[in-house]
Parts: sequence; structure tokens; C-alpha cells
Amino acid sequence: MTRLQVYRPFRETNPFRDIWNLPEEFNRLFWGLSRATPEEADAAAEWTPAVDVYEDAEALRIHAELPGLKKEDVKINVREGVLSLRGERKFENEEKKDNYYRLERSYGSFLRSFTLPNTVDSEKIQAKMKDGVLELVIPKKPEAKPKEIKVEVS
Repeated sequence: MTRLQVYRPFRETNPFRDIWNLPEEFNRLFWGLSRATPEEADAAAEWTPAVDVYEDAEALRIHAELPGLKKEDVKINVREGVLSLRGERKFENEEKKDNYYRLERSYGSFLRSFTLPNTVDSEKIQAKMKDGVLELVIPKKPEAKPKEIKVEVS
């Protein structure tokens, strides 16, 4: 089975990141309850779309959840064996004068990067979007596809 590596900056792969992030998490918890404007909340928010990565006999497949985004909002590129998904979910400014409301959906830009194995053909990647899910099909090179070898009995 071919392995697709997810590119992660040091802070995401470090085993001590949870301990180091405690002060930031406390600040987020307590200061997140403050009276930030939607624009301030938008500027502070960051999000990462969830992805499923799997392999079959023909290709690697990536499904990314991008609800509310249009195909024009997503950029896909491959450079030096790294596949990057980049985009932005924009905040729709809404004014309410007498009511309080809560923003739980994340807005802002995102970037997901994946190191592609050398067994795939990055020149033939196909992408389609349906119902807020981006599907990428990264075909395998012919020499990387499984081959059946017949055994002769003598």
C-alpha cells in the first residue's frame, strides 16, 4: 500500500504541542467569550477542512469537506511533489441590532498540503466538487498498479 504523507509544520507534529498550547487554549477559552465584533472574530478564526485520504488499485483519492465554498474559492496546485489545497471561506457580514448571536462556523483562509508518493502521476490529477465535497483523484503510474502473476503448474 502506498502511503500519502500529510505535510505538517513542526508545531503539529511535536508530541509536546498540547502542553505548549495550554496558555493559548486558556486565552482562547476565556477571551473567546469577550465581545469581539464579527470582523475581529473572523480575523482570529482559523480552520482546516476535514479530509479523507484513501487508495484503491487505480488511484489515491482525497475527499475534502468544503461546505459553503464554490469551485472558484479553491485553488489546487502541485509543486515538487507536494499537493496543496488552498482557499478561503468568507464571512458574510450580517447586522443585528437588538439580538445577540453566536458564530460557531469558522471563516478565513486554509491550506492543506500532502506529500505525494512517486508512484502517482501528478500530471493527470482530476478534481470535482459536489455538495460541498471536493474529490481529487490522483491516478497511479502504470508501473505502480498491482499486477497479477500467473503461476504455472508443471
